Amino acid sequence: MEPSSLIAENRRARFDYEIKESFEAGIALAGFEVKSARGGAFQIAGSHVRVRGREAWLVNAHIPPYQPKNTPPEYEEDRARRLLLSRAEIARLDGILRDKSMHAIPLKAYLAHRLIKLEIGIGRSKRKSDKRESLKARAHRREMRDAE
Repeated sequence: MEPSSLIAENRRARFDYEIKESFEAGIALAGFEVKSARGGAFQIAGSHVRVRGREAWLVNAHIPPYQPKNTPPEYEEDRARRLLLSRAEIARLDGILRDKSMHAIPLKAYLAHRLIKLEIGIGRSKRKSDKRESLKARAHRREMRDAE
């Protein structure tokens, strides 16, 4: 993945969650949503992935209209969007998410061969003490880098 192909990033996710594994999924968007997302107006902070039936959905992602005057009147910016995964991946994701302590969080949205892809991380919520430790470690790394 090239740095210029990054559309959106959920930087808070790695701080709030201990990511065990990640995988890639396509996302089903309308044409005007694709234009808006490519323009950098895709917001995935605060969103999550749910499995309903035999489909995976991205919930609470925000994509404002590309041209508000040309957007259909019934368009919802925060609607649930279907994720394009294989049946095996959906079944595996559903099995993992049945454990109440596990969460599926979108980490990044990016362009891959002209398609919009989503990197989904699977992990547990961090405790407050774990977050404090990561802040201390980050401050320590910063001090070491500045001392050089």
